[in-house]
Amino acid sequence: MKVCIYGAGNIGCYLGGRLAAAGANVDFIVRPRIQQQLQQYGVTVSDYLGEKNSVPASKLQLSTDQNIAAQADIIFVCVKSAATEQVAHELKEILKKNTIIISFQNGLSNVGILKQVLFGHTILEGMVPFNVAALGNGIFHQGTEGALYVKKHAGLNELVAAFNGAQLELKLEDDMQAIQWAKLLLNLNNSVNALSQLPLKQQLSIRAYRQCLAMAQIEALGLLKIAKIQPAQLTAIPAQLVPYVLKLPNSIFNLLSKKMLAIDPLARSSMADDLMAGRATEIDWINGEVVRLATQLNLKAPINQKLIELIKQAEITPKAWSAIALRDQLETKLEER
Repeated sequence: MKVCIYGAGNIGCYLGGRLAAAGANVDFIVRPRIQQQLQQYGVTVSDYLGEKNSVPASKLQLSTDQNIAAQADIIFVCVKSAATEQVAHELKEILKKNTIIISFQNGLSNVGILKQVLFGHTILEGMVPFNVAALGNGIFHQGTEGALYVKKHAGLNELVAAFNGAQLELKLEDDMQAIQWAKLLLNLNNSVNALSQLPLKQQLSIRAYRQCLAMAQIEALGLLKIAKIQPAQLTAIPAQLVPYVLKLPNSIFNLLSKKMLAIDPLARSSMADDLMAGRATEIDWINGEVVRLATQLNLKAPINQKLIELIKQAEITPKAWSAIALRDQLETKLEER
């Protein structure tokens, strides 16, 4: 089985690095900047539990040529959501008919875009629950816990075995909509974290920031209930109860949060990384999904809309928001719900 990582950024390098370190046959399609880094240092993948594996540059299959995807049995699409349509057109010219494509991307819209362009191909939803940070020198670090999910398909047995060999759990699931919405509810914290400019664990230790996330989640959960969409349970606490846990005093939250999600002290959201690097964020594919659902229901999502506006302002002029100031901004929008 040959796996191709199409868009080897943080997630792509981490997943591909874990598989390659376990002996899988992995091609990486990379940007020149990432190619130079990996050619110099190889790739090292580590996680919050202390696991660490390296693959020397001489053993990595790196290319900037998208045509090598034609050789793949399975392609992981790991590009930013804004690039999905472009990637779909690039793949359309080279794909084998029996290639399986898995979208390991944020949001809920990417598979639909891929299917529109790549009609007749097998395209599956995937979900990466954990945060991956690029630490430089080819090091990619998993900062939070969770199992990978992919839409159930008969052709994935060898991939599941490869991930087992890499000590990464891959679950096959029929109802990926429930999985993706559950992940997105957690990802609503990306914007709060990015605006705080703090590591995830530190940000979540501050009650007013958690209250901001709770407001965004409660708004989203209300819309999901109207749309009759039941999010899956990805943590020890059901999605519907998470906002109420977030609002608890610090002493109680600290006890319960240990059961919810393990977080590395240095982990940040991918959105925070994008802002720090001066890149456009994926806010339109995270909080934007909630706003799109509200529009479909002829309703509004003012909390999530406000977070979108604040992130877009931060893309132009970075600003660290205090927990109280951010909470006050969002509370003024509650009356519009």
